Amino acid sequence: MSEKLKVGILGGTGMVGQRFISLLENHPWFEVTTIAASERSAGKTYEEAVGGRWKMASPMPEDVKGLVVMNVNEVEKVASQVDFVFSAVDMSKEEIKKIEEAYAKTETPVVSNNSAHRWTPDVPMMVPEINPEHMKVIEFQKKRLGTARGFVAVKPNCSIQSYAPVLTAWKEFEPYEVVATTYQAISGAGKTFKDWPEMVENVIPYIGGEEEKSEKEPLRIWGEVADGVIVPAQSPLITCQCIRVPVLDGHTAAVFVKFRKQPTKEQLIEKLVSYKGRPQELALPSAPKQFIQYLEEDNRPQVKLDVNFENGMGISVGRIRQDSVYDWKFVGLSHNTVRGAAGGAVLCAELLKAEGYITKRE
Repeated sequence: MSEKLKVGILGGTGMVGQRFISLLENHPWFEVTTIAASERSAGKTYEEAVGGRWKMASPMPEDVKGLVVMNVNEVEKVASQVDFVFSAVDMSKEEIKKIEEAYAKTETPVVSNNSAHRWTPDVPMMVPEINPEHMKVIEFQKKRLGTARGFVAVKPNCSIQSYAPVLTAWKEFEPYEVVATTYQAISGAGKTFKDWPEMVENVIPYIGGEEEKSEKEPLRIWGEVADGVIVPAQSPLITCQCIRVPVLDGHTAAVFVKFRKQPTKEQLIEKLVSYKGRPQELALPSAPKQFIQYLEEDNRPQVKLDVNFENGMGISVGRIRQDSVYDWKFVGLSHNTVRGAAGGAVLCAELLKAEGYITKRE
């Protein structure tokens, strides 16, 4: 019998579900054995259910083509097949909250790409390199849910990955005010140019709910665990605009920062390139060896050249320079469906396994 953990993908037919499946092909620890989706896909093979909607650049893995899709709402039935699940379901926020907790209550750990539980006080929202200590709240969550093994953990919004790690690396210089504008790829909306022809040669200066997430979620990541809940940090103050641009993959951020302690450019760069976290210490399978790279060229980072740095799991930064109003400014780039979505969740699951939170079902 395989030593790998059996994984279910909830919402496996959508774009993020497809990204999970492509990333987990030949994974050393995890094996996709179960795919669940809406009632209309249930009973079909995965290949039939997806049809012509496979959106990844790499072909659909052979191992999943013949898997019969289960109904995501048949919670007990799906949960009985797996050791844990990744959640990428397309439902209302309340429905997602309910179904993810229902899976957790079957003693199934849930690692979610969705936003529904990001502000549930005892649910950790993790960028594994930044706040692995937030896993501690899981024990309090289990008490609330009445579980021994089941819990929900989430990853944050894709938009913040291009600047929150940078600000974390600069924490000792005490950033206190941040202005960020993100230029976000269409795959963040689960779309390709074929699905969304009006995005060709177009810019849309609004993404629903994104600015609030981009301003508040970093503060929760930088928060502390106290009395069984995560208490968000109070600073830095972040204000953000989020703009949809005609790019398939890759969120770029233009960011301005004020610091209480004045760093030099050399210090800022050194902090970025030397930044490591728990995933690097543990050499987790999906962890980038170099989490953040700094590019010296004036015209970098570029989506076409840099979005796949470290297989899409690394962050690229360039154009650090002094500003006439703020102290320093920079441009950051991250892969929104790899680091920002499925890949970030896979890394969370690897960390949870390495730390003993996800185990084989007895």
